Amino acid sequence: MLFLDSAILNATEWVCRRFQLLTGKTNVWVAVQLTNLSIVVYFVWAAMSFWNTDGVTRTIVGLFCGGLLYALSQTVLKEPIEAYEKSAYVRVAKGLRNPRRIRDVLMRTSFLTLSLILFAPVWYAYAHLRVPVVLLTYSLITLTTVLLYVLACDPLPPCTGRVREWFGGLVPSRVVRPTTPRLTERRTPAREHAKRSLVRKRDVYPLLRASGAGPNDSASRQDATSHARH
Repeated sequence: MLFLDSAILNATEWVCRRFQLLTGKTNVWVAVQLTNLSIVVYFVWAAMSFWNTDGVTRTIVGLFCGGLLYALSQTVLKEPIEAYEKSAYVRVAKGLRNPRRIRDVLMRTSFLTLSLILFAPVWYAYAHLRVPVVLLTYSLITLTTVLLYVLACDPLPPCTGRVREWFGGLVPSRVVRPTTPRLTERRTPAREHAKRSLVRKRDVYPLLRASGAGPNDSASRQDATSHARH
């Protein structure tokens, strides 16, 4: 049984690492999602098992499930996924293996044996006796078994993931062109004088054309300039 446990654990670790290379999600993320799914399956199993009982029993089961959910929210579900992943990355960087590989070997083999032994009876009870609660019970046992194997794996170093990179390549990147700030003109006496002279020339030229003087006639320019000043 230990040989089978080691083989399944190595295969699970290989699958988790391939999944991390594809999506960037570690086995810790997968384990948290399996935990959430197990909690949902457990509460569905409890609701279906005690739905047809008396009110006192349903109240007790409801209070027990509420207390269990509160306890999970204060212990297992309280820490974020990033904290667990950081701890796993630090352990892998030090060259240490997951201690759950040896510590949880008895629990893994027990749940694995239970999953293998109950497969045929559960299938018979669901297919011929039409008892859906049995299937939910077996699903909970199977999820717990898979969760124990996923938790005993070691992740790879952090990576983006091929799928995320592929989707990122499909989205065109928006190149923002740098806009040069508009230079504000400083008002100096020389610039003000040049602007005034330009305005005077624009006012003088129509007067020169109206009087018939050429652009090279200096006397006409002086008369027109003096007229424009007055």
